[in-house]
Amino acid sequence: MAVKNILISQNTPRQLTQYQVVTDKFGVQFTFRPFFSVQPLTSREFRSQRLNILDYTAVVFSSRHAIDAFFHLAEELRVKIPETMKYFCTTEAVAMYLQKHIVYRKRKIFYGTGTPESVIALITAKHKGEKFLITTSDSSNADAITSLFAAQKLSYVTGVFVKSVSNELNDLDIKSFDMVVFFNPSDVKSLQENFPDFEQGDIKFVSYGKSIVKAMEEAGLRIDVKAPTPEAPSVAKAIENYLAENK
Repeated sequence: MAVKNILISQNTPRQLTQYQVVTDKFGVQFTFRPFFSVQPLTSREFRSQRLNILDYTAVVFSSRHAIDAFFHLAEELRVKIPETMKYFCTTEAVAMYLQKHIVYRKRKIFYGTGTPESVIALITAKHKGEKFLITTSDSSNADAITSLFAAQKLSYVTGVFVKSVSNELNDLDIKSFDMVVFFNPSDVKSLQENFPDFEQGDIKFVSYGKSIVKAMEEAGLRIDVKAPTPEAPSVAKAIENYLAENK
């Protein structure tokens, strides 16, 4: 079956250049539609974890959503975050986002290069005595970073601050697409909730990232393209390579 209509389960990116290259080359059409949204936990949901934010002296953030949720919940729970709190972020972009909520001070904000290892590298002897709160989402697997914290014998706990909520897709004709790209296990959950009778048939599925593969396989979805790879570091490149090989 020829691939003509491709569904990307995310918002339309600011830069469409890579996708336009594929469109010009193969005549395909891209539709961008996020399958879920990220929302902060309610105070009741957060309390069920029996976590007290003030028991910790350092917080680990990997997303802007987690930052917003952290400070939103602190305000809702009437918790005043002390100025001595330290913040360890996976990237500079995430770290800079803290300015929305606090005065940015280099002495208490640290950031890595996007990997769990880079965050661990920030925790020098000066910070090993901190009590770390690692923020997560209800659909994320924190093993990659918690295993490193455990190996370094650091004091830490994980806390869920954000949740994934399926978007309504009633107006979307899922069967009109020849290829669908998924990025997150929550994409699979949303597919199942919105289209309980969905059958894959000839629809090609693309998985982007390791976390989504298991969820797709457990849902019985056939994965025709896996990315990223050295040959296809982006979704657009993975699709371009597939189309070139399957003319």
